[in-house]
Amino acid sequence: MSRVADWGNDLYTGRRSFNFVGRSKTWYKVSAVLLVIAALGFIVRPLNFSLEFTGGSEFRVATQQAPADYESRATQAVREVVGSSASANVSTVGGDIVRVQTEELPADEIRDVNDELATAFDVKSNQISSNLIGPSWGESVSKQALRALVVFLLLTTLMMTLYYRNWKMAVSSMVALAHDMFITVGIYTWVGFEVSPASLIGFLTVLGYSLYDTVVVFDHVKENTRAAFANRRKSFAEAANLAVNQTLVRSINTTVIAVLPIIAVLVIGFAYLGPGTLLDLSLALFIGMSVGAVSSIFIATPLLVDLRRRDPEVVQLADDAEKFQARRQRELERTTTGPELAPVSGAPGAATAAKGESASSPSSTVDGGSAPVEGDAQTVTGRKVHKYAQSPGPRNQPKKTPRKRRRG
Repeated sequence: MSRVADWGNDLYTGRRSFNFVGRSKTWYKVSAVLLVIAALGFIVRPLNFSLEFTGGSEFRVATQQAPADYESRATQAVREVVGSSASANVSTVGGDIVRVQTEELPADEIRDVNDELATAFDVKSNQISSNLIGPSWGESVSKQALRALVVFLLLTTLMMTLYYRNWKMAVSSMVALAHDMFITVGIYTWVGFEVSPASLIGFLTVLGYSLYDTVVVFDHVKENTRAAFANRRKSFAEAANLAVNQTLVRSINTTVIAVLPIIAVLVIGFAYLGPGTLLDLSLALFIGMSVGAVSSIFIATPLLVDLRRRDPEVVQLADDAEKFQARRQRELERTTTGPELAPVSGAPGAATAAKGESASSPSSTVDGGSAPVEGDAQTVTGRKVHKYAQSPGPRNQPKKTPRKRRRG
């Protein structure tokens, strides 16, 4: 733990640094590849919308324990009524409920499928529930979610523009949000996860989390760049890169702490609960939070620096910082390559100097003793030292002169 703390402290003070901003082109290329892969997912394998969006019939069979061949039993029961070409989406909920989703069926076929499922699973008819969901409900939910997303993005852009007093910061954060959402949905397309109303709620929550992480980084960018404009010692890119390094440990810790309970919910959901609102919500949060932490570090701040690179004040700051660093380097070289200091007592050159002048400068002793009184100090400084100068006692004390009394 101490090493991790030391590592985080070095990143915060700038003693150790990762060049996130300087390698922005690398991050852009990696991000572009991920975006292209996500876009191909919409073509190769469209989103798997739940029954709430597509409409259809749903049956739930309550059993003591779902048999090993529950999927084949349910599919065969549906095909006995609808036809051999009928398809059914079969899954378990909680281990003891078999969920069967089909296309929208008329009332008589729903009753027949209900009876066939009761026979296939050897249960009573009252242990099977059926629901008919029309596509209009899902269409209404989609429109409301899209309207909420547009309002959220507009208000967020306006707020960040007013807070940071720079529209380029707002644009960078919005690009990072779009990056997170597109990749998250792309993962859903390739893996085939079901998109339910709970998933939409998770997507909207991910937007807020990603924006929160980006704002934390941008606050440090604002502080560092303001100091850089004041002292003219660092360029805008250097100050922004320092901000990312200062918040790196915090971003990692926040993401890990937020994702750990979601992982626990995912494990319980896949192992015991099965498909449902809790699993759909936690799955969207897990994917979105992981992607959002990456974008706030590798996309948002490098993009901000690139957008402001040609601003006149940023260009002037870069020139001033370069001049300051060059002047500092010259002073450092002048200090290291300056005239050699005279050797002092105990240094390698001190003994040689003392031998060279031993004939002309006899060693002095204190009170008739044999210990020399700083003999090499006489040689180094070139000044003669009185034999009692280094001796303690009354001879080395200043004389006291009596004060004259004033006559009143």
